[in-house]
Amino acid sequence: MAIIERAYQHKEVIITADLDYPRILALTKLDGPGIVLFRGGNYSEREMRDLMQRVLKVVPHQDMPNNIVVIDKARIRRISLPIKAES
Repeated sequence: MAIIERAYQHKEVIITADLDYPRILALTKLDGPGIVLFRGGNYSEREMRDLMQRVLKVVPHQDMPNNIVVIDKARIRRISLPIKAES
């Protein structure tokens, strides 16, 4: 939780493959910090760099601290924070 708190306070973005971070944000209903989540296997350093460049072109800089950006080999999708419960 310390990583999330620090990133939230400093408006930083967590880059991870760990599903625990989005789960914590969903459970706590926090509106940040932003998360870039790599899913779907292992990525080379070059693949990660290329995908991050695509993310930075698609997601406006000011939106990053309040979104979860999910990256897999086929697509990039965005989830706005806080995560709302499904009805």
